[in-house]
Amino acid sequence: MAGKDKKDEKAPGGSPHLESVESYIVKDPEAFAQNMARAIEAAGKAASAWIKPREEGKVDQLSEPVTDLVKTFSKVSEYWLSDPARALDAQTRLFANYMTVWTNSIRRASGDTKEDVIKPEPGDKRFADPDWDNNAFFDFVKQAYLVTSQWANELVSGADGLDDKTRHKAEFYVQQIANALSPSNFLLTNPELFRETVGSNGENIVRGMKMLAEDIAAGKGDVKIRQVDPSNFQVGRNMATTPGKVVARSETAEIIQYEATTETVIKRPLLICPPWINKFYILDLNPEKSFIKWCVDQGQTVFVISWVNPDERHRKKTWEAYIEEGITLALDTIEEITGEKKVNSIGYCVGGSLLSAALAMFARDGEKRIQSATLFTTQVDFTYGGDLLVFVDEEQIQGVERQMEDKGYLDGGKMASAFNMLRSRDLIWSYAVNNYMRGRTPMAFDLLYWNSDSTRMTAANHSFYLRNCYLENNLSKGNMVLGGAPINLKDVTIPIYNLAAKEDHIAPAKSVFHGCQFFGGDV
Repeated sequence: MAGKDKKDEKAPGGSPHLESVESYIVKDPEAFAQNMARAIEAAGKAASAWIKPREEGKVDQLSEPVTDLVKTFSKVSEYWLSDPARALDAQTRLFANYMTVWTNSIRRASGDTKEDVIKPEPGDKRFADPDWDNNAFFDFVKQAYLVTSQWANELVSGADGLDDKTRHKAEFYVQQIANALSPSNFLLTNPELFRETVGSNGENIVRGMKMLAEDIAAGKGDVKIRQVDPSNFQVGRNMATTPGKVVARSETAEIIQYEATTETVIKRPLLICPPWINKFYILDLNPEKSFIKWCVDQGQTVFVISWVNPDERHRKKTWEAYIEEGITLALDTIEEITGEKKVNSIGYCVGGSLLSAALAMFARDGEKRIQSATLFTTQVDFTYGGDLLVFVDEEQIQGVERQMEDKGYLDGGKMASAFNMLRSRDLIWSYAVNNYMRGRTPMAFDLLYWNSDSTRMTAANHSFYLRNCYLENNLSKGNMVLGGAPINLKDVTIPIYNLAAKEDHIAPAKSVFHGCQFFGGDV
């Protein structure tokens, strides 16, 4: 009786194993079925939003990336399949790891604890949920995925005879596929998603499918993944709030003046040349994160170039136009307003690349108003240009040029998608899971709001940039032609300060610092 009483006392609480299983069982089948029907209806609307623009020919069907992926993988496959023994060895290694994972799972089911064959990288948030380790099924799925991903990467690294460009592309494409196929991205293989779906009777999927339909509609046929709730931010209200005024305007740019807030003002004004990819207020996110506010509070008079968001009217605006109608206009405006002929300058990202080219052209032509330059995450040599080089070869550039030919510009979403792919695990799939499967609105994050506020690029400008910088590396070679003649960075002898960010994936630190050697003065 005592034993029975003791057993009865445990019954209400249940065993940890049963509690774990309970969290994966639907409690209200009727409500779950109703929500699945609603989710399917919302998914149908998402599908319609995706299909309709394609049927109407409003969405460009670019096959170049897929074609390039197939060509790249075929070169890797050729190495492994050209030798039967080599192919067998690769298959044997994979299946041996699978068998070890399977054997460990069987032993674990019988109570034996075995070390995982492979563990996620430190800081990999995809597998943070305890059930990735505690639940035998999800642990098996996780390890099988990690083993397969590692094997695929080893196929690329172990393929002899590949040139550096092809190997870089293959590594990038393998990572993209591995990130996309992660079990954390699927409802049935993600323990947290599974439990959340069961616990809410599928309400999360209903919300997620509605968000997916909205994002496809917002992207006009493409999925424009929301990384932030835009309702939390408004430029001029809680972003870009440093007082300033537009003091000059051209077809390409506006010049904004920010006056110093101090009694004593630094004599030499500061000109900032930001990138035309995204918008200028990256340097004025809010009062706590504003470089511009910091400058004016130090007694600096600041002039910032705000580039136009171009349309078909700007299709022929080249780098020369951006220099003449942006940088030169700013210098003329500064001299007219302040009377100063000597200016310090800052260039950021591609704005820094443009400023560097302008400095070389000015040095050639005797224009001496810019006395110093600070370059934020700026590349002038693209030998080590990072993963963006994956998208740059003659065929892919021609594809982009064909896409721009009709409208006269590249839609900002295309470049934003390319940037997101460089960190697809964090900038694509984590949001896809959060938004479309968990049905949650992203957190408010000012930097990601700015990141999603993308701009278009003129056809002439973007083609010139891709070819002269990424493809042919003409800026550092002295072969870039502006104003009808070549320019040479060695002619730039003013003081330059170069700043790189350690984890920058668009302008890698190695690339930024490698470019220092091409200027003619102190860097």
